[in-house]
Amino acid sequence: MQRHWTEMMNVGIVHFMAYPIIQDEGPIVESATTIAKDPFFDVLEVRRSEQPGVHAKLREISEVSGLSLGVGAQPGLLLGKLSLNDRDSAAREAAIAEVKKSIDAAYELRARMVACLSGADPGEEHRAEEMELLADSCVQLCRYAQDRAETYAVWLSLEQFDDAVDKRCLIGPTSRAAAVAERVRTQVGNFGLCVDLSHLPLLGERAIEALSAAAPYLIHVHAGNCIMRDQEHVGYGDMHPRFGHPAGENGGEELKDFLSALIYVGYFDADVPTKKPVFTFEVKPLPDESPELVIANTKRTFMQAWAQLWG
Repeated sequence: MQRHWTEMMNVGIVHFMAYPIIQDEGPIVESATTIAKDPFFDVLEVRRSEQPGVHAKLREISEVSGLSLGVGAQPGLLLGKLSLNDRDSAAREAAIAEVKKSIDAAYELRARMVACLSGADPGEEHRAEEMELLADSCVQLCRYAQDRAETYAVWLSLEQFDDAVDKRCLIGPTSRAAAVAERVRTQVGNFGLCVDLSHLPLLGERAIEALSAAAPYLIHVHAGNCIMRDQEHVGYGDMHPRFGHPAGENGGEELKDFLSALIYVGYFDADVPTKKPVFTFEVKPLPDESPELVIANTKRTFMQAWAQLWG
């Protein structure tokens, strides 16, 4: 019998990709309101803001609409070219301080989770050292979140990115992600991994293999597309074009396989820090594309993939 996805997950979308607001500017509240009006979405992942009153308005939108919030620390780290595995202690401290601001924002927004990413892969010579530094940074951040906690502790979600095409991150391959997670989890409990369907083709990994390796630590999932065969394309690399783009790697079939693999590894029955396991779409309109149309494409692709999964 086909199960409805609302029984199994909370579906989300990354706000600062759907309405590209990587900088802390633009119609943040207005675009968040547009998404909040759509009952298809249960979760909105936002970046922290330093604009006066924005967090309070986002929290009000969340409370009135019933939409849960998550916080993405990725924009601040990427824009600042900051690395949680930087061998320079002052530079690494700056990266830690940036993510702490997102943890503070999560408490203001009553969000349960903050997503982040590693810095660049330094290569074989320094990789082991930077894996240790990354694990230490994550432990520090989790302890900071615990120290700030009142009724609940914010969890840190480490998202894997590509390691050789665009962002060229240390994390990176799922084997490295799981190795860091194992080290962190021996010291703190409020830490887990985020696997993103968009990044798997860039990593040369299959969904079932990546999710099986990450499963013991998996608390968060992203889903989207990428372009990697046409290096001249405006959407080449880690740009999250719409599902089914002619130059892209992921469409309905790949999304169906990703969902099937998540069911197989038990993600939708896992103990997670959110109300239900979160399944968040990360899609971005290419130049001259409408965010609303890209979001509509995303919803249609998901519903078709879900129907085929149970068909």
